[in-house]
Amino acid sequence: MRLLFFQLVFLALTCSTQIIYAQEEKEQTKEQILENKRQEIIKEEKEKLREKVEAINKRLEDEEITVEEAEKLKKEAAELHALNIENRITIMENEYEFEERNNDDTGYIAIAENGKVITVRVNEERERKYDKRTTSDLVIAAGFNNALGDGQSINDSDFKLAGSRFFEIGWAWKTRVFDNSNWLRLKYGFSFMFDGLKPTDNRYYVEDGDETFLQEFEYDLDKSKFRMDKLVAPVHFEFGPSSKRESKNYVRYSTEGKFKIGLGGYAGVMIGERQKLKYEIDGDKQKDKLKGDYNTNDFVYGLSGYMGWGWATLYAKYDLQPIFADPNSDLHNFSVGLRFDVD
Repeated sequence: MRLLFFQLVFLALTCSTQIIYAQEEKEQTKEQILENKRQEIIKEEKEKLREKVEAINKRLEDEEITVEEAEKLKKEAAELHALNIENRITIMENEYEFEERNNDDTGYIAIAENGKVITVRVNEERERKYDKRTTSDLVIAAGFNNALGDGQSINDSDFKLAGSRFFEIGWAWKTRVFDNSNWLRLKYGFSFMFDGLKPTDNRYYVEDGDETFLQEFEYDLDKSKFRMDKLVAPVHFEFGPSSKRESKNYVRYSTEGKFKIGLGGYAGVMIGERQKLKYEIDGDKQKDKLKGDYNTNDFVYGLSGYMGWGWATLYAKYDLQPIFADPNSDLHNFSVGLRFDVD
C-alpha cells in the first residue's frame, strides 16, 4: 500500500501539467468511465505486445534466433503484458477510490492515467455556499440599576447604588446589512429584563389611589427591594470590523475578538411588579412578598447601547418612559453593566 501511494503521488506530479477536462466524459457515469479506462489499458498493452511479437518475428526471419527461442520470447512477452494489464487496472481502480474519498466537493473526482488526468462526475455540482446573512445568539446582561427623577443626581438618589441591580436574558438575531461587507449589522430579538431598586432610609413603596411613593417602614428593614419585570424587543445597529475567511465553497465573516459598538433601543410591556421586605418582630424573622401594579406604566421603551471586544461588552440602558404613570413624578430607570452575547 505504501508503494502504491508513492506511485500515485509520483503519477499525479508528473501529469499535473497535462490536465484534460473531457466534457463528454464528465457526463458519463462512474462505472462507464472505469470500464472505458479498463478497455483503454487492455488495448494499449495488446498494441505493445503486438509490436514485440512483430519484432521477434523479424529476428526469426533474419535467422537471429531459432523457432524455439522465438516462441519462448513471445510467451514471456505475453505474460509480461498480461501482468501489466492486471497491475495497471488495479492501480487505476485504487486511485479512483483514493480520489473519491478525497474529492473537493465540486462533484467531480480526478483519475490519472498515462500522464493524463480526467474528471469523473460523482454527484451534481453543488452551488457555492456562502454564510447565512442571519445568525443568532443568547444574550445575558447584568449589573447595577438605579432610577432618577427630574433634577436628581446619582449622589442624592432614593435607591442604594450597590444594592440595586438588574438582570437581562434573551435571544437575538444578527443580520448583515450589506451583501459583501460586514461592517454594519442589525441586531434584534426579545429579552426579559428584571430591574431591581432598593430604597434608602428604611423605606418601601406604598400605593394610595393613583399615587405611589416611598414611605418609612414601621420596623427595621433587613431588606427592601422593588422589582419590575419587563418583556421587550431590543433593536441595535452594530458597527465594527470583522475578519473574512473565504474558500471555493463558502465565505465566513467573524467579529470574534473585534471591537464593536451597538446603538439602539427597546420597547415592550411591563409584565409584573413586586416588593420583597425582610424584617424582624420581637426576634421573629418576617418575609413579605407584595404584588400589585403600583401605578407603573404598562408600556416601556428606552435607549440602549453596548461597546467592547468579542463576546463581552460594556452595556447601558435608559428608560425614556417613566416608571410610574401620572400624576406621579417622573422617575426614569437606568442600568449599567456587562453584556454577554453567547454564540
